[in-house]
Amino acid sequence: MWQILVTEEFKKNYVALPVDIQKKAAKQENFFRLNPFYPSLRTEKLEPKNKQVWSFRIDKSYRIIFRFLEKNKILFLTVGHHRWIYRFISY
Repeated sequence: MWQILVTEEFKKNYVALPVDIQKKAAKQENFFRLNPFYPSLRTEKLEPKNKQVWSFRIDKSYRIIFRFLEKNKILFLTVGHHRWIYRFISY
């Protein structure tokens, strides 16, 4: 199973999410911990590819942005609506 670490930005954005989205995020995170490439997550590597930044779906509109770290560790960078979340990635 994967160990999940989170940034301060992720924490701040997560608590600002609607409660129903937080519940969906918790459910998706359970799938993610077992298999980061579970089909319903639609995990994808983001551009530019050399930044090693990935995303997965909470639902049709919300995403979690993350990075694989060392063995079995993942860092959740941020979370939010897909319309704006990708604009603020500076990792």
